[in-house]
Amino acid sequence: MTILVFGAKGYMGQEFLKLFPGAVASSVDIADADAVAQALDEQKPDVVINAAGKTGRPNIDWCEDHKEETVRSNVTGPKVLLEECSKRNIYWAHLASGCIYEGDNGGKGFSEEDPANFAGSFYSQTKAECDEALMASDAPPLILRLRMPFDGSTHDRNLITKISKYDRVLDVQNSLTYLPDFFAAAKQLIESRKTGIYHITNLGTLSPYDIMQLYKEVVDPSHTFERLAQEDLPEVAKAGRSNCILNTDKLKGEGITMRSVEKAVREALSLITGLQS
Repeated sequence: MTILVFGAKGYMGQEFLKLFPGAVASSVDIADADAVAQALDEQKPDVVINAAGKTGRPNIDWCEDHKEETVRSNVTGPKVLLEECSKRNIYWAHLASGCIYEGDNGGKGFSEEDPANFAGSFYSQTKAECDEALMASDAPPLILRLRMPFDGSTHDRNLITKISKYDRVLDVQNSLTYLPDFFAAAKQLIESRKTGIYHITNLGTLSPYDIMQLYKEVVDPSHTFERLAQEDLPEVAKAGRSNCILNTDKLKGEGITMRSVEKAVREALSLITGLQS
C-alpha cells in the first residue's frame, strides 16, 4: 500500500510517517492544484493523508492576523485535495479539529452530526467551514477530529509543553487527545477505509490547569503557575478559545475504546520526566 502524506514536515505529519513506515512525504502547497495533481500522478498512492494546516505559532492568535494564509491552508487546500483525489478515486484522510464547539451539549458531548457552534476564533471558523465543505461532497474523506493534542515529548506543539510555559493556566474542562492513542485509532480507521467524521479523544475530561497540577506532582514540584478563569481569558489571548466536550460513541462503535485522559496524561508526564532526567 502506497501512502502519500501532505504536510509531512509538521508535528502530525512526522508522526504519520512513523505510523506508516515507507510512506512518501510531500511538502507541496496543497492549495496549488497543479502541484497536488503532479504529486498524485507521480506517486500514484493508494491512500493520501492530509496533515497540512495552519494552527499558528505560538498559538491560534496568529491566524487572526494572517487570515489569507489560514484560509489557503485550512480551507482552499483541503478542497483541492478533495477534487484531485476524487478525480483519481484515491481514498484519503484529513486531519481536522474538534475546536469548533463550545460547551458540553447538555452533558451529552457533541457528536459528529452536531453543527459547529463556536466562531470565537478565525482558526475555528476555517476548520468548521472546511469540514462542512468536505462532508457536502458525494465522496467525503475520512475526517479525524482531535482536540488539544498531547504526548510524552518536549515538542513545542505538545499541549503539555505549551501550557508549562504559561504563567496563568485555563481552568475549564475539555476533551483532549493523547497522540499515541489517536494514531492507533487513526491507523485502524484508515486501514478499514472508513469515511466521514470521527471524534478521537480520550475518555473523560481535564482542564489545562488540572494537567499542570499533575505536572507539578509528577515532573517538577517547583513549577509555579496561577489559575486562569474562562472569563479572564481575554486578558491573555487575542482570539477566543473553544472549550468543549466531544462524544466518542461513533468511535466505540468501530470497536475502538480510548483510555482515560488522566491515565494518558500521567503516562505522558512520566515519559517527559524520563527525557529530562
